[in-house]
Amino acid sequence: MTLNKELVQQLEDIANRLRINSIRSTTAAKSGIRFRTSNIMTRGAHSVCGMGRGRFVSHVGIVKLAKIDSDLEGHPTPRLNFVDVATGSLGQGLSVAAGMAYVGKYVDKSPYRVYCLIGDGESAEGSIWEALSFASLYKLDNLVAIFDINRLGQSEATAFGHDMKLYQQRLESFGFNAIVVDGHDVTVLANSFEQAANTSGKPTAILAQTYKGKGFPDIEDKLNWHGKPLGDKSQEIIDAISKLIKSDSTTLKPSEPSFVAPVADLSVKLCEPPNYKLGQKVATRQAYGTALVKLGKSCERLLAFDGDTKNSTFSETYKNNFHDRYVECFIAEQNLVGVGIGAGCRKRTIPFVSTFASFFTRTFDQLRMGAISQANIKCVGSHCGVSIGEDGPSQMALEDLAMFRSIPHSVVFYPSDAVSMERASELAAQTTGIVFIRTSRPATPVIYENDEKFQIGQAKVVRSSPKDSILLIGAGITLFEALNAADILERDHKISARVIDPFSIKPLDRATILENANQVGGRVLTVEDHYPEGGLGEAVSSALSDVRNVVIKRLAVREIPRSGPPTVLIEKYGIGAKSIVNGALELINNVN
Repeated sequence: MTLNKELVQQLEDIANRLRINSIRSTTAAKSGIRFRTSNIMTRGAHSVCGMGRGRFVSHVGIVKLAKIDSDLEGHPTPRLNFVDVATGSLGQGLSVAAGMAYVGKYVDKSPYRVYCLIGDGESAEGSIWEALSFASLYKLDNLVAIFDINRLGQSEATAFGHDMKLYQQRLESFGFNAIVVDGHDVTVLANSFEQAANTSGKPTAILAQTYKGKGFPDIEDKLNWHGKPLGDKSQEIIDAISKLIKSDSTTLKPSEPSFVAPVADLSVKLCEPPNYKLGQKVATRQAYGTALVKLGKSCERLLAFDGDTKNSTFSETYKNNFHDRYVECFIAEQNLVGVGIGAGCRKRTIPFVSTFASFFTRTFDQLRMGAISQANIKCVGSHCGVSIGEDGPSQMALEDLAMFRSIPHSVVFYPSDAVSMERASELAAQTTGIVFIRTSRPATPVIYENDEKFQIGQAKVVRSSPKDSILLIGAGITLFEALNAADILERDHKISARVIDPFSIKPLDRATILENANQVGGRVLTVEDHYPEGGLGEAVSSALSDVRNVVIKRLAVREIPRSGPPTVLIEKYGIGAKSIVNGALELINNVN
């Protein structure tokens, strides 16, 4: 690509004006706020989300950077309508970009391109290399990763400084077209972007050697300026940069998009209702696979992602039916979630991401940033609690409910049978935002009719009588332990117990729980295959914390468990029917 001198000067002048605006904004904010890391943009089909033109922020807006009444925050967030994902927690942008590029190439099948700017410091994050591997594997030639290699980190020089050959060799070993350039040379940069656009079959990495504070007197290439405003030096530096500006032009005429992607139809529902017999034993993880296929038949833009656990999570059922809508991310869970978040951007797809529930804990940073990004992603975690049995504590998710409940605006489902599992999947697909569905490994009896209606935040009373004197609340495996305990209490102690299946852990059906608690004399026992912190018991306790005359006893796994048969472990760790009976008797005897 050949740029004439006038256009080169115009680009350099615009860049220098942006530098001046950055100095003014950070000086006003009294903070050297970082913008550059993990930023993502697309080009070519911007109109897919109304981003057909660039935005201009006036000086009035710039000087209000990071103020409470400004949408210009310390790191960009989707408060600005042209920002797709929030930045700031390093190492996540490339995974999101890869998810967007995957959708562009294989779902939208359009020529738009995705660009991700990465700091050399953040390239130490393992999730960057997970994303590089994914992008190469799927030949995302519509993805350009731009590494800003200025050699300086926050507190000291980066590990590899300006060893550009080393960076190039590493990126090439990951299957990238790696181009080393002078990051301050507009013509060279333009040519590298042109080369990237003409590269087929592999993604491109532009390795831009730069100097922090380029052209700033006494600051260029020096440590201890990360995150700091220039203060008294700001005017001097603005004056120095201003002398480099030679044209009056402040904008460039944007080119027309070469392709306009149609609005994606994300309407979705089960193509047919659940089809089970009462009492039939089906694992909820297996019903998840069945539900995905039914949803996929109604929506071509439902994608399933997994991390090499598809034969355990049953996402392979979807792969077997819709091979081109299943994405294998292998054992790289941080990238798995990041790619899923990217795939859900711009309302292009409905991403379902599955793995063992315990493995989602390593993705918590991606999920918390997803909440800030207003992400749309459905996480399905199998193999929860001690009920998985012999696999042992490393595979037993006992913290997952606490983690997902803590994410702002998240929805958390814990279905107990195959019917409620299918309906939870349908509700998740129809809900915009972060949704978690907890699935169980053991097969559980079907207790709901196929036409049973389910809603977010609505619990089910599965056993009741006018003479009930205690309320038992369990979910998943422990719902059936509670039902067994109710049978024992009735048979051996002539005590009637009411049993509730919460179905939705967040939001919790406070009204139904409170109404039934009052009807049984204020005695409530919760039981969960989870640690006590942040799980079902804590959710119920929090919901009823302002209610007098309600006493809550909480049964949960209270120590790090060990391997063993599921039935043995359930009793050993105090969440089985016998433990529920003893807890109920204690509560009834103490609360009269």
